[in-house]
Amino acid sequence: MRKPRDFDSELKALADKAKQLKERRVRDLGALVMATGADTLDAETLAGALLDAAANSDKAIGEGWRKRGAAFFQGKSRDTSSGPRQQPEGTLPLDGGAAPA
Repeated sequence: MRKPRDFDSELKALADKAKQLKERRVRDLGALVMATGADTLDAETLAGALLDAAANSDKAIGEGWRKRGAAFFQGKSRDTSSGPRQQPEGTLPLDGGAAPA
């Protein structure tokens, strides 16, 4: 005769795994914020920029952000020092200023 499955322990294991994945995602996002230098922004400014990015429906702007992010992860754009930064073509500055011509 087969041993019955312990659904409760299986559900608990799945819930634990989901919790671990969520915690890892939060840690990874925190590390990304720090690596980009965005940890110097106050929470309201960072939240506003992220909300703006999430609500963006302009494909050209999104593609510019994607390219800039890809370059960052490839190590081409890890300079987070203070000072003026150029915006990639087709992107808007996060500070609400006018886009470069």
